[in-house]
Amino acid sequence: MTDTEHTTAAGGLSAVTGERDGIRVISLEGEIDHHSGPVLQQALQASADRGPRVVIDLRGVRFMDSSGINLLLAAHHDLTAAGGWLRLAAPSAAVLRPIRLVGIDAVIECHPTLPHALHP
Repeated sequence: MTDTEHTTAAGGLSAVTGERDGIRVISLEGEIDHHSGPVLQQALQASADRGPRVVIDLRGVRFMDSSGINLLLAAHHDLTAAGGWLRLAAPSAAVLRPIRLVGIDAVIECHPTLPHALHP
C-alpha cells in the first residue's frame, strides 16, 4: 500500500490514507469522538474524491462514540450513492461492540481483517 496522507487531531486520532488494489484504505489509530471526528471526516472526503471504494482499517482504534458512527453512516450513504461502497476492517472488541449495538454491521460490511475487507 502506498501512503498518501497522514493527519493527526488534538484528540489523538491519526489517519493514514493509501491505496491497495485500486481501493482506498484509511488506517486509523487512536480514539474517534467529537474532538477527533474531523480527522476521519477529512480522510473520508479525500478518499471519496479519489474513488468510491473505501476500506477503513479500525485495528488501531481503541474507542468510538456516536459521532464516529454518524460519520461512518454518512460516508456509507455518500459512497453508495456514487456507485461504490464502504467496508470496515479489523475493529477491536471495544469498537465492534457499539457497531453491533447500533446495527451498523447490518448496513456496512464489517470484516475481521484488512485482507478480508479488500477481497471478501
